[in-house]
Amino acid sequence: MIRPRLLSSLIASAFALPSAHAIDLIAIGSLGGSSDLSGLSGLLENGVDAANVLGGIGSALAWAGGNTFLAAPDRGPNATAWAGGSGVDNTTSYISRVQTVKLALTAAPSGGLPYTLAPTLTATTLLNSSTALAYGAVTPSINTASKFYLNGRSDNFAPGSNSTYALNARFDPEGLRVSADGRSFFVSDEYGPYVYQFDRASGTRIKTFTLPSAFTAASLNGQGALEISGNTAGRVANKGMEGLAITPDGKTLVGFEQSPLIQDGGDGGRANRIVTIDTASGATHQYVYDNFLTDTSKTYNSSEILALNSHEFLVLERDGKGKGDGSNAAVKRIYKVDLAGATDIGTLNGGAGISGEGNLLPYALTKTLFLDIKANLGAHGVSAGNVPAKLEGMAFGEDIVDGGKTWHTLYIANDNDFVPGVAGPSSFYVFRFDDSDLGGSVFQNQAIAAVPEPATWALLAAGLVIVGRASRRRRGGQ
Repeated sequence: MIRPRLLSSLIASAFALPSAHAIDLIAIGSLGGSSDLSGLSGLLENGVDAANVLGGIGSALAWAGGNTFLAAPDRGPNATAWAGGSGVDNTTSYISRVQTVKLALTAAPSGGLPYTLAPTLTATTLLNSSTALAYGAVTPSINTASKFYLNGRSDNFAPGSNSTYALNARFDPEGLRVSADGRSFFVSDEYGPYVYQFDRASGTRIKTFTLPSAFTAASLNGQGALEISGNTAGRVANKGMEGLAITPDGKTLVGFEQSPLIQDGGDGGRANRIVTIDTASGATHQYVYDNFLTDTSKTYNSSEILALNSHEFLVLERDGKGKGDGSNAAVKRIYKVDLAGATDIGTLNGGAGISGEGNLLPYALTKTLFLDIKANLGAHGVSAGNVPAKLEGMAFGEDIVDGGKTWHTLYIANDNDFVPGVAGPSSFYVFRFDDSDLGGSVFQNQAIAAVPEPATWALLAAGLVIVGRASRRRRGGQ
């Protein structure tokens, strides 16, 4: 005999509408190996790490079409103390680079996650300038008369220069996006903050974007703590432009500071700044993002920003807890924001702009939760202690079709700080979602023209290979 209360429950369940689909993890893959394809030899100044050491590549992740992605390590190894290293925070002259990786996503036969992910490193591109750069105590031995290599050593700046002096050699890549034509990429940096455009074939810088003066730190120092104490305005040392997005049409870059500027409250403050940059004119606009989470009553640094469409963006917020920190991850989340109708704070005060947390927060964007990464990984058996502390890279990939249904894909990567024994391998987490998960937003993935594989560039330049332009199409909901 079925009890009345149970019968009512069964009837309600039978006629209930299906629950909304939730964004879900579908694959995890890790890149093995300890050396990249740069061809560099010898050891860095710390006497431990090789010049071609592979690591940290989840600092930034960008889709380049198909199953090809570009990944950028940050300024290089600095976890090992070395003689004379204290004056430069144990940074080294690790050459800045971008790694080309294939992320092959295939359906799994059965059991576990529904897909497998097989990462493969296919090329390493070293970043350089055709104009001479200012170095500190160490000049890269691979420099030539026409190539001067950017690198992570913190004393690589000209005496008396400020943080946005474009000929300083020090570089800490944290954001990365591919141009619409596929032949160049944009990199944002924490030291400046800078935003540079590089030729994809040669790694040579071809354009510099100047940010508003509010971001400039006037006094530089090889030690981050001394650089912070020596400035009253500008970006916080090691908390500069952490994230970079590009709109689907490839015409606008959207940069994100890791923490508020010094004059806006500094590290731990709430009022962060988003900057948009017109790739043709260099014109900028500024908007306010609130780092505060009401459910935790804390502020969190932002690690990445990614364009859903021309005006809506995903922002990755995280704590520093998890694998690599020896603790349990608590906050790894993605929020959605909309710049449509938002106030450009750079136009206020007669065009002089405004600053200060109290003045900025009334203009903060409204944000809504898109994905709780830590909770979703936990639902698939990834413990809080095994969630990487530094989830930093984020990119959309190709749509997939499963059971006749089209899904969009989101890839998230970790920065393991070149210490895989502590922070784990360079890993990639793939999530799928559909249009119903967007809360009414329209998804438009970037249209990127097809380009040859890295090994083909030299043949292309010599006129031995002709590559046609791929059809540019916009994927996802209309």
